[in-house]
Amino acid sequence: MPPEHFASWSYHPDLLARPVPRYTSYPTAAEFVEESFEDRQRAALRSLRGTVSLYLHIPYCHEICWYCGCNTGAANKRARLEGYLEALHREIDLVAGELHPSVRVSRIAFGGGSPNAIAPTDFVRLVDAMTLAFRMQQPVLSIELDPRSLTPDWMVALRGIGVIKASLGVQTLDPKVQAAIGRVQPTDLIERAVDGLRKAGVSSINFDLMYGLPFQDDAVLAETLDRSVAMGPERIALFGYAHVPHMIPRQQRIDASALPGQRERFRMAAEGNARLVAAGYQAVGFDHFALPTDDLARAARSGSLRRNFQGFTDDEAPVLIGLGASSISEFPDLFVQNEKNAGRYRMLVKDDRLPGRKGVERTADDRLRGAVIEDVLCRGAARIPPTLAGLARERIEPFATRGLARIDGDRLMLQPGSEPYARSIAAVFDAYREQPHQFSSAV
Repeated sequence: MPPEHFASWSYHPDLLARPVPRYTSYPTAAEFVEESFEDRQRAALRSLRGTVSLYLHIPYCHEICWYCGCNTGAANKRARLEGYLEALHREIDLVAGELHPSVRVSRIAFGGGSPNAIAPTDFVRLVDAMTLAFRMQQPVLSIELDPRSLTPDWMVALRGIGVIKASLGVQTLDPKVQAAIGRVQPTDLIERAVDGLRKAGVSSINFDLMYGLPFQDDAVLAETLDRSVAMGPERIALFGYAHVPHMIPRQQRIDASALPGQRERFRMAAEGNARLVAAGYQAVGFDHFALPTDDLARAARSGSLRRNFQGFTDDEAPVLIGLGASSISEFPDLFVQNEKNAGRYRMLVKDDRLPGRKGVERTADDRLRGAVIEDVLCRGAARIPPTLAGLARERIEPFATRGLARIDGDRLMLQPGSEPYARSIAAVFDAYREQPHQFSSAV
């Protein structure tokens, strides 16, 4: 029986049956072990030379959305925020003190949670602290923002600091769907946020959108996409909602009976992809879209697109240093995650200890496989190392017979329409997937 077709994609449910990682790292966070990584973290920091990026995590939000799987808590106690910020300032000094004088910071990203859960004056103080502690190389500043708590004072702070990239958590513009996921934010609020960011000098705005939400169908998604495009964001990320209430208790508030099925999710992803491309966006990877003039689209065209813990990125720095509770540092041969519990994180840093308490050392085989996985996801093609050639040909065969991938000599090439299967194809090279883990649906 021939497969169903939605937009330019063919639906092969058997190839999507197995949940797979998003591969923001390899090995994935599922392979991280819980133990003190403080000594290895310090050694990795001391060995660095050249350009690095910083990621700073604010694990608080004014309102907690029911769908969210992020490490975040309610920003409802000033003392809690003050204690966390004090620890964050201390960690900035601790980490900077370990770095060689040649290390230069080229990017700083603020994520969460919601960085604008803190006061704009506290945000300015953090940037000032990093500017004093680290050696800067005209860094690009980016920030994730909750439009519901984006005040005029925040716009002043963003302009003053020189933030040029911002990501807004939009998710959906449909009131019924918003109510079903605990994130009510009228469209005019989003429009005001975009207008304010433009006036503050932000030149690249991203909208995070989702499909597969309760009470969402093709028409509801299409309307959100069209209204989003009309606001002119340079980037749009269209993610599939992962409903895993056994892992994320707050998702128990979402009515699972109102969620679309796998076939409906696939159709939404396919038609969403086609709609955004028709609107002038360039598809980047399997779930990002960018206007052709945006840095992300340029990176995809030039072959310099990368994937790290923040997703698809045009950041070319080989090292990402994470600051704050639960943040992850990416070194060439080591991944380290800071203590996730904000209280324990504060205690560690207060004692002048580096807070890495989870991670994994990357073997030569990990780095080899990780490079192939990144090439598959970012460039749609990869050279298959001889040690993986036999495995690749065997496991790629189901995708090749459907016209989704092709192997020519030692080259694996994804074919048009393979986007929804990219993560599943990348998983062919994952040595750890024989072990059972909980991951999201591939689409």
